Amino acid sequence: MTLRRGFTLIELTIVLALVALLLTIAVPRYFHSVDNGKLNVQRQNLAAIRDALDKFYGDQGKYPDELEDLVKKKYLRAIPVDPVTALPNWTIVPSEDASQGQVYDVRSAAQQPGEAGAPASDVDRSGAPVRPDDARTTAPRADAQSGQVQAAGGTRAP
Repeated sequence: MTLRRGFTLIELTIVLALVALLLTIAVPRYFHSVDNGKLNVQRQNLAAIRDALDKFYGDQGKYPDELEDLVKKKYLRAIPVDPVTALPNWTIVPSEDASQGQVYDVRSAAQQPGEAGAPASDVDRSGAPVRPDDARTTAPRADAQSGQVQAAGGTRAP
């Protein structure tokens, strides 16, 4: 008698089903960790730009008129890329006083507060808080459980 070597169709089906099951568990976790990594890089890039803006203001006495001024005056080597949009397209928040410069703060251009699905709060999409001056200009929120109004900073109003 001749012995045939190989796998049966049932054995191959079971192995492929197990591989598919493992992939359904691993792939979503992988993409979730990639998204978290992008958001962490975005937070770090926002912090670097905001730090450069603060240093620029400390040295020059006013905010820059455009983000490129930070590169021209050597506060940044280059404008960081927003990893969510893959472009250096930050949304500029202007200063209330135009004589103090045009670039008071930056936010991600990926999704702005107030858009559909975006929280209109004192934290932008990246999770990085906006500057304290901006937090005071946001409207008070009502606490869903007690109905009490909270100040923009999250503290309960007296």
